[in-house]
Amino acid sequence: MKFKRVFLMVLDSLGVGETADASQFSDIGANTLGHIQDKCNLFIPNLKKIGFLNTLNMSENHDVDAYYTIASPINAGKDTLNGHYEMMGIKNSIPFKTFNGGFTYDILNGIEEVTGRRVLGNKCCNDDSIIQELGDRQFNYGALIIYTSADSDLQVAAHEDCIPISTLYQYCERIRALTLKEEWRVGRVIARPFTGTSGKYKFISSARKDYAVKPLKKSVLDSLLANHYNVIGIGKINDIFDGQGINKNIKASNNIEAINKLTDIMDKTFTGLCMVNLCDFDKYGHARDVEGYARAIEELDVDIPIILNKLELDDLFIITADHGNDPTFSGNDHTRENVPVMIYSRSFKSPKRLLPFSTFADIGATIADNFHVDLPEIGESFLDQLE
Repeated sequence: MKFKRVFLMVLDSLGVGETADASQFSDIGANTLGHIQDKCNLFIPNLKKIGFLNTLNMSENHDVDAYYTIASPINAGKDTLNGHYEMMGIKNSIPFKTFNGGFTYDILNGIEEVTGRRVLGNKCCNDDSIIQELGDRQFNYGALIIYTSADSDLQVAAHEDCIPISTLYQYCERIRALTLKEEWRVGRVIARPFTGTSGKYKFISSARKDYAVKPLKKSVLDSLLANHYNVIGIGKINDIFDGQGINKNIKASNNIEAINKLTDIMDKTFTGLCMVNLCDFDKYGHARDVEGYARAIEELDVDIPIILNKLELDDLFIITADHGNDPTFSGNDHTRENVPVMIYSRSFKSPKRLLPFSTFADIGATIADNFHVDLPEIGESFLDQLE
């Protein structure tokens, strides 16, 4: 074992430029980080020091504190589940369904049948505007607000005083079973209870619950757990893998909470993997909020020294992303992009640029290699390149 603890941070949606197959996704020209940098001239000295900006054009940096490169996706979709699955060594050739134009009548009718509730909404929304618009009607009719975020998801919102949270969870379990049909196969069904009064409704973030499709194959997380290593998920990691391969789940509803929980865990003694997802970036991407996205990147930069200073000599810290979501691009869907990969340890002697990775799975393969567990079906370890 080269490293006792591995910390893997996923910057949700922070891509660094179109992939070779971007034309198949209508994403030619997408570049999440590049376009934000062009418009906002990011002040990120700490991220810059570990090669973050160099991943935009793979320029060589001789004064860098981390190994850096980019990774290309090979899974069929450009969604959260496919990105994380691939990262942990799961190959998926069938993309999850998206319903940005609204769910079909058959799906809506099926939801009404399995819940006994009428449905409202059926649109794409990435903020709380849908509950401000439909909250009164939802409460008065005892209905369910159905919508999607432009990801492969089906979100179900209801006021807690109208439909108890436990009942909403039961409805989402039934909807999850319903949408496992191949033609309706969304990646996640998400319960979104809310509270408040007319015009002042607010999601209850702590009560959000995701019902993801279970991974179809064994991941690196499963291999680690089977060999008695700790596998800690912070943020929505546990939801993404539907709890599979994770023995400690730590909830966090935004970047600040996730980073605080990460630094808390770094003070603990354990052997294994801690994987954290920073979800705010994706929210700003869907909302096409360039300034908000830039602000979130700069806020992360402030925390980077705190994180790096907490690392032990035998710790490995990897930063990457799961897909793109260019806030300057048309529509509000994810974008098919390569992702940055920065690899840091206090023990590194001469970090440098690495050749691009042909799949996100190289990250998972390296983690598996480090802990001497089964290598995934895809991906090649770069552990031997880290000196």
